[in-house]
Amino acid sequence: MDTAACPSTPRWNVDRPYLTGRFHQETRVSSQSGKQGISPNTFSPGSESPIGCYHASVQEVLVIDDLLSALVGIEGRYTSIKRVRGSESQVTFQVDASMDLALQELTKRIFPLCENFILINEFVESRSQFKNGLVNHAFAAALRALLLDYQAMVAQLEHQFHLGRLSIQGFWFFCQPMMGSMQALSAVIKKASASNFTGSAVLNLLQSQAKAMSGDHAVRSLLEKMMQSASSAYLGILERWVYEGVINDPYGEFFIAENKALQKESLTQDYDAKYWKQRYSLKDEIPGFLTNAAGIILTTGKYLNVMRECGHSVQVPMLENAKLTSFESNHHYLECIKAAYDFASGELLNLIKEKYDLMGKLLSIKHYFLLDQGDFLVHFMDIARDELAKRLDEISVEKLQSLLDLALRTTAASADPCHEDLTCCVERSSLLKRLGTLKDLGINKPISDSNDLEEPISITGLETFSLSYKVRWPLSLVISRKALTKYQLIFRFLFHCKHVNRQLCGAWQIHQGIRAVNTRGTIISRSSLLCRSMLKFINSLLHYLTFEVLEPNWHVMLAKLPTAKSIDEVIQYHDFFLQKCLKECLLLLPELLKKVEKLKSICLNYAAGTQWLISSSIYLPRSDVSSTSSDKSKPWRSRNKLQALKLTAEDATTATESLLTFEREFNSELQSLGPILSNNSQAEPYLTHLAQWILGIGKDQ
Repeated sequence: MDTAACPSTPRWNVDRPYLTGRFHQETRVSSQSGKQGISPNTFSPGSESPIGCYHASVQEVLVIDDLLSALVGIEGRYTSIKRVRGSESQVTFQVDASMDLALQELTKRIFPLCENFILINEFVESRSQFKNGLVNHAFAAALRALLLDYQAMVAQLEHQFHLGRLSIQGFWFFCQPMMGSMQALSAVIKKASASNFTGSAVLNLLQSQAKAMSGDHAVRSLLEKMMQSASSAYLGILERWVYEGVINDPYGEFFIAENKALQKESLTQDYDAKYWKQRYSLKDEIPGFLTNAAGIILTTGKYLNVMRECGHSVQVPMLENAKLTSFESNHHYLECIKAAYDFASGELLNLIKEKYDLMGKLLSIKHYFLLDQGDFLVHFMDIARDELAKRLDEISVEKLQSLLDLALRTTAASADPCHEDLTCCVERSSLLKRLGTLKDLGINKPISDSNDLEEPISITGLETFSLSYKVRWPLSLVISRKALTKYQLIFRFLFHCKHVNRQLCGAWQIHQGIRAVNTRGTIISRSSLLCRSMLKFINSLLHYLTFEVLEPNWHVMLAKLPTAKSIDEVIQYHDFFLQKCLKECLLLLPELLKKVEKLKSICLNYAAGTQWLISSSIYLPRSDVSSTSSDKSKPWRSRNKLQALKLTAEDATTATESLLTFEREFNSELQSLGPILSNNSQAEPYLTHLAQWILGIGKDQ
């Protein structure tokens, strides 16, 4: 607790002894120290004649007179108070040794009650200071009320003594009802003072002591009453939290801690944002009667706090007797807390679903990041081809953004009311490198130490392009920076697969364009088979990603969301969907992912060299030569053709070797991928279909 923020107790309240219950002790100590030279921690009887000089009946009267003073912490003529060394708050009473033995025995039986009064009285004075917190204030007030009853008992005993009706045995008899109560409270106070308990610790101490005194109904009832009184201020803090979502805890006693350094804006900016879990969190010390409901209490206030920060009026409907001013054995307070939770949970869920259209946002993100409606992407890849082919330091993100906006406005995406929230960005590392930096995704094996993670020298925008999305509060609770990063990882993988598919389609079109040409004796047929195998591989991969992974998992999540009873369940379903998609898209299986990336790299290199392979393998006549040329030009055309064939022959060997290299590398990687998929499919059944397709491609080879 930050005591600097607490009001300070006036100094005069401590410095002036006559304002405290110890004035009688302090003044007597100082006077006796000056006269007799005794230790300031020692209290001796006065300078009266020894009590043993008097008759037993007279001694009884004198002892009763001293005991009446001792009951309120004042020394008598034949009784003294001594501080226990090493424990400033603990005192013991002593009696004149010359007293009659029977009187001494009865007197010593009453002394514990006197000692307990001093201990409780000093606790009340010390714990009434501001810095000790509301629970201690309430506990001290309850003790002060008890001491009033105690002092009333002393006044009645004194009245009986003045009437001559009080004997030492009667004195002992009338003190009996208070003995057990004062002793139990003294035990509580000693433990609370020794550990300087505040807040929940005080309540737990009272509760445990009450349970321990189950055999003494009167004492247990007293301790339970003390706990009720001490918890009243604490329950006031609890009531504001579960009904308004506000923590009004000036002394830091509440079992929920608020971290004001965490702001809701971090949800959209920081991947590791802890706002939802750590802005409000449970402390270690929780009152025992609230332990089972602590989670619900925390969540209820969090929900109400979210609605309040959205500007939504928060008014929890109050049940009958819903004031949380005390806790009863019938657990009515738990019913009030449960009702507040149900209201807050349902209200926030409706707010996010209806007013902020959570499902619309998720569907919009699915369209763009999971390529649910890919027409905008095809158009974008066409118009941004040249910019994406540049190196990272040459790419203009502003130009890419303008091209993306153009693609969105000129395709079916323009009908999406959320399309303006879509932006683009260019990452600074490859997909594998990025996955290696995210340590909390649950990657099966560490991939950051692999040599395969070295960045390509000529990495371009095609490998690093990604989308981003503007998510506003409170939807950022569900679609946080972390969730958006997972969407981006899936998008980057899909986007690059689409790029590879487009390049291979272009290579296939080149092959189809020369079908009319006689390719006998060339490598064109072999190249065509290789191109078809590569296309089958990338199409099988895309089919698996979209129809075997993303769509089924999306529909599973879609079926669960309407059954969610709280925003926490929505977050749980959404996070589970993303994590499952990451895993089944091979992004959390580095061994498989590296193989797939290697295969895609081979496909891209082949597609880029297709034009050269074909032009080096056959002679293509010039299209500008007319078929109606005169017969005189035929000798020249023959010479030109022979010269071209001679030039082509020089590259034929190189082209053949290049094609064989592509074929060998592709088949080798494909064959090595098959067994890995088959082995992993035993532990990961979702890989079974992909393994069948990949193995099918290998058999076609």
